Amino acid sequence: MNELNSKLLERAVTEVGKLPGVGRKTAMRLVLHLLRGGTDEVEALANALVHLKREVKYCQVCHNLSDTDTCPICADKSRDASMVCVVEDIRDVMVIENTMQYHGLYHVLGGLISPMDGIGPSNLQIDSLCRRIETGGVKEVIFALSSTMEGDTTAFYIFRQLEKIPLKDVELKYSTIARGISVGEELEYADELTLGRSIINRIQYNGK
Repeated sequence: MNELNSKLLERAVTEVGKLPGVGRKTAMRLVLHLLRGGTDEVEALANALVHLKREVKYCQVCHNLSDTDTCPICADKSRDASMVCVVEDIRDVMVIENTMQYHGLYHVLGGLISPMDGIGPSNLQIDSLCRRIETGGVKEVIFALSSTMEGDTTAFYIFRQLEKIPLKDVELKYSTIARGISVGEELEYADELTLGRSIINRIQYNGK
């Protein structure tokens, strides 16, 4: 790979090219676009990214991204706190919220169990989910995980862990999004209409 005439340009292209899904040609196009723009625009972008990295937090309740210790969804008293939708990552929260069909709370795992990738239960936010259920108030856990082997394995593991929790005066209901989502499909790539209907028509989950 030939280096560019400008070392500053080369450095910028190299750094932008580290972003997922961004090849060298795309990185070059983006850097040249920024270079042609005004200094204020570039500084605004740089400042936004620096502030994002330094100041964004993870919600102490559901682990969604937030500007505060508790995210707006968890803090919203109009949401149905008796339902917790378990998702793989933050992008899934955004996708489900866009359907405008779900009005409960979320729990972001931060990934899926995948031994091949070295990701076990201890690497995910499963213990904190168990603690949420243990404190009471939750009547239904909805598994909104990808229809993949990793997604099914994760749902089954969580189901078994939650079953061990002794609950008083409540029988916890388990459900999973209806299989309008194709088998093997990542949740974030599902269209909003299909995903919305899958949440409304969710089915009982019994670990099978």
